[in-house]
Amino acid sequence: MRYRDRREAGQRLAERLLDYRDRPDVVVLGLPRGGVVVAYEVARRLHAPLDVFVVRKLGAPGQQELAMGAIASGGVRVLNPAVVEVWGIPSRVIEEVTGQELYELERRERIYRGGRPLMQLEGRTVILVDDGIATGATMRAAVAALRKLNPARIVAAAPTAAPQACELLASEADEVVCDITPDPFYSVSLWYEDFTQHSDEEIRELLERAAREPREGEEPG
Repeated sequence: MRYRDRREAGQRLAERLLDYRDRPDVVVLGLPRGGVVVAYEVARRLHAPLDVFVVRKLGAPGQQELAMGAIASGGVRVLNPAVVEVWGIPSRVIEEVTGQELYELERRERIYRGGRPLMQLEGRTVILVDDGIATGATMRAAVAALRKLNPARIVAAAPTAAPQACELLASEADEVVCDITPDPFYSVSLWYEDFTQHSDEEIRELLERAAREPREGEEPG
């Protein structure tokens, strides 16, 4: 059941997404860093364009693991009203944390895209890919952020995921596609033989390679 590495994981995940192959409305987005490596293989198999979707969680003061919201590519911010209200978090604190995370988000986007804007997503089918889903927090934040960009359909996809996380996502994404959902799950890394972390430079090079490669029906540039 384990994957050799993220490349093999992406190839196996792509086999579960073949209904979206050769569709002009489909775009594949990878969550950095590891999700981009998986998404690259999915995009190649589906003959779809690839982009990166950067998401930064907005941690509550003194409780960094508690998300009071998230920001994402495309200038999107989503707040979690329940957390904000229960914890009584003032707007100035929200703005301060947003500014800190925005700096890191913009830094990563400069590295990954080199100034290229996020591709147009309105009215398109977006396949959002990560290398695994443990709690689902990052993927759920990404789905919520994507909704604000008005895609026609959001497919949350990962090679491996905890069954409980898939259930949570099913109520928020239009479709959830996972290759394996082991129970007990424990951690994403357990289901990979090689779970080496990738550098920002590796992700940038992978995105540039995807942009250069012709897709089905296209002539090489």
